[in-house]
Amino acid sequence: MNIIIIEDEKPSARRLQRMLASLNMDTEVMLHSVEESIEWFSKNQHPDLIFLDIQLSDGLSFEIFEAIDIKSSVIFTTAYDEYALQAFKLNSIDYLLKPIDENDLQKAVSKYKDRVPQKQSVSLDFEDIKKLLVNPIEREYKKRFSVKVGQHLKLINIDDVECFYSENKGTYAFTNEGRNYLLDGTLEQIEADLEPRKFFRVNRKFFVNIDAIKDMISYTNSRLQIKLNNFNEQEIIVARERVKDFKDWLE
Repeated sequence: MNIIIIEDEKPSARRLQRMLASLNMDTEVMLHSVEESIEWFSKNQHPDLIFLDIQLSDGLSFEIFEAIDIKSSVIFTTAYDEYALQAFKLNSIDYLLKPIDENDLQKAVSKYKDRVPQKQSVSLDFEDIKKLLVNPIEREYKKRFSVKVGQHLKLINIDDVECFYSENKGTYAFTNEGRNYLLDGTLEQIEADLEPRKFFRVNRKFFVNIDAIKDMISYTNSRLQIKLNNFNEQEIIVARERVKDFKDWLE
């Protein structure tokens, strides 16, 4: 089986390569941009399977398919929320939200292997994809969370949450009243319920509410430090690889 990874973040590409190796799937080639990918596909035999990030450093990856007629199967690896990927689910093997979970990767690979005998090819309507990326399908997000306080249940309105964060294997919501509440589930599970225009994942540990940001300060290694209105229990640092997306999100 020939496998290619197209991913502009090299650490993420290497991590995925290691995860695939643990599944006895060797990656022959790693590409990191639209331009590099178009050049490679124009000169080489196309692979059986592509692990494809949607947003590369020099553009959106569907530009590759507009330039080259690619029949390879595709598994998307993307930071985009699921509401913008419904078209992909119809035509691709699967999609994986970053950071990629090992179990999700194994399921996607198994799904691909189940399709191999049928030799199903991928046919993507990139005009529809463009429309989805510009005008995502509207969906309802959670407006409140229920939490257990002693023997009671309490409802927390999403607008009152300054940040969600993980600590010591627990997931917490910090409210503008200055209180922490332990939640059920992981940050990854909560992510699908959060309005992406309102909450942003600045690093592996924190989602912040745009309305709760009080200040942003330049930090070491091209990162940013976020100050919220009331949360001061620990530093909130925007990961370097997320700074550009964070600035775009603010606008």
